[in-house]
Amino acid sequence: MSAIVEQPTLWRRVRPVLAVFDGAMAGGLLLLCAIGLTIMYSAGFDHGTRFVDHARNMTLGFIVMFVMAQVPPQKLMRLAVPLYVFGVALLVATALFGVTKKGATRWLNVGIVIQPSEILKLAMPLMLAWWFQKREGQLRMPDFLIAGLLLLLPVGLVVKQPDLGTAILILSAGLYVIFFAGLSWKLIVPVLLAAVVALAAMVISADRICEPDVVWPLLREYQKHRVCTLLDPSTDPLGKGFHIIQGMIAIGSGGLTGKGFMNGTQTHLEFIPERTTDFIFAAYAEEFGLLGAALLMVAFAFVILRGLLIASQAPTVFSRLLAGAISLSFFTYAFVNMGMVSGILPVVGIPLPFISYGGTAMVTLGLALGILMSIARSRGLMQR
Repeated sequence: MSAIVEQPTLWRRVRPVLAVFDGAMAGGLLLLCAIGLTIMYSAGFDHGTRFVDHARNMTLGFIVMFVMAQVPPQKLMRLAVPLYVFGVALLVATALFGVTKKGATRWLNVGIVIQPSEILKLAMPLMLAWWFQKREGQLRMPDFLIAGLLLLLPVGLVVKQPDLGTAILILSAGLYVIFFAGLSWKLIVPVLLAAVVALAAMVISADRICEPDVVWPLLREYQKHRVCTLLDPSTDPLGKGFHIIQGMIAIGSGGLTGKGFMNGTQTHLEFIPERTTDFIFAAYAEEFGLLGAALLMVAFAFVILRGLLIASQAPTVFSRLLAGAISLSFFTYAFVNMGMVSGILPVVGIPLPFISYGGTAMVTLGLALGILMSIARSRGLMQR
C-alpha cells in the first residue's frame, strides 16, 4: 500500500515567504495603508487615477520592502561607504550640471531625470552607522566631529539646491545616529536651550525681524517668508499664508468625529491646497475628526515604537544605530508634515508616510522599512 502524502495547506506554503516580515510592524503598516487609501479615494476623487496610482505605489513599496528584507545587515554595511560616496558625487554633479526648475537645481539628467538627494536619506544613516561600528569600543570626541563633517557635507549641498525639506530629513537621520552612538547630554542640552531661546526671541520680535529690509543670514528670501508667515499667517491670507490658514480651518472644522467620508467641504471645494500630497492630513482630519487623527497618530506611534524595540534588540552596533535612526526618521516625516499642516511648523515639502501621494517617497520608505525588517530577521536568526 502506498503511503498517503499530505498536501501542505496554503498557509504552510505562504508562511515561509511572509516570515521575512516583522508581524507587528507589518500590521501597523497595513493600518496606515488602509487609512491612506481611504482618504486618497476622497481627497483625490476628482484627480483621475490618483487613487489607483496610490495603491500601485503602495504595492511597489511593499515589494521593495520585501526584497530589502532579504538582504542581511552585513551586506548593507559593505554598501555604506560606496553608496555615500556615490550619493555625494551625484550631489556635486547636480550643483554643477543639474536641471533647474522653478529656481531650484535638484535634479540630474543621466538619460532619465533623477533627484540624487533621495539617495542620501538612506546613505547618510548607513554611512554614520558604519563609521561608529568601526570605532566601537574606542569612541572619542574627534570621532563625533568626523561624523558631523560627514553629515554636514551632503546637508550643505542639499540646502544649496535649495531643498529644505529633504535637507531636514537627511540632517535628522544623521543626528539620530550620532545621538544613539552616545553623544554626551552635556553637548546636547546647551544646543537645545539655545534653540529654545532663539525661537522665543524670534516670536517676541516677529514684527521687527520680518520687515522687508531685514536680511536673514543663511536663509533665502522665500524661506524667510515661510517662517514669518508661520508666525502670523494673517499678514498674507490670500498668498503665502493661504496654505496654513486653510489647513487649520479644515482641521478645526472636523471637530471630534469629522464631517464624514467624502463630506469634507474644504477638501471637495478645493480650498485645501495640495490636498493629496503635502496637506492630505488636513483633508483626513476634516472628514474623520479628532478621533480619526488620534487613530492615525497611534498607528504611527506603534510603528515607530516597534522600530525602536527592534533597534534595542539588534545584534550589532551597526544594525542598532541604523534601526534607531530609521525609526526616528519615520517620526520626523510624520511630525513635520502634521506640524506644518497644523500651523506649528513652517511649510516644507515633506510627505506623510503611506498617506500622501508620491511614488519616489513610497520607494524610499519601502527601502528603509525593509532594512528594519532585515534587522529584525537577523536578530531572530541569531537567537535560534
